[in-house]
Amino acid sequence: MPIMPDHWIRRMATEHGMIEPFVESQRREGVISFGLSSYGYDARVADEFKVFTNVDNALVDPKKFSDDSFVTRKGETCIIPPNSFVLAHTVEYFRIPRDVLVICLGKSTYARCGLIVNVTPLEPEWEGQVTIEISNTTPLPARIYANEGICQFLFLQGAGEPEISYADRRGKYMGQRGVALPRL
Repeated sequence: MPIMPDHWIRRMATEHGMIEPFVESQRREGVISFGLSSYGYDARVADEFKVFTNVDNALVDPKKFSDDSFVTRKGETCIIPPNSFVLAHTVEYFRIPRDVLVICLGKSTYARCGLIVNVTPLEPEWEGQVTIEISNTTPLPARIYANEGICQFLFLQGAGEPEISYADRRGKYMGQRGVALPRL
């Protein structure tokens, strides 16, 4: 299962719409880097954030998820409370090929500040904006920046196509835009 290089990612993005909008080279002057890298793509976080809070004494339950668990903020930055997290989404919309699995890694700039990115793999033939969890593991408030890099996606090409893809299963998060909350 090889990891795919920059020229493959560029071709798939420009000829097949795998990443839209696509930034063809790494941008990093005065921002947390984003765009195409040697063996991956650094995606940007959009300006919509769902900050988890305990103001209403809500319980986080993936089977009965309540909007009382968070407050929604929109802006150029977001402050994540100490030992808390936010849900956000990528600026980019992804269309994953049938023979590819995508893995997400956090950016080292944020990791060095105690901010951890958690995303499930992007399965073959999944598409949408990626919902991202950003955890603040520190005892201090932490800031993240909209429209700048938040994570890197690595593209792994399988030895062949799977028998059943995410699209074939009609996955519940298919085609999502914005932050997708837990669904059963």
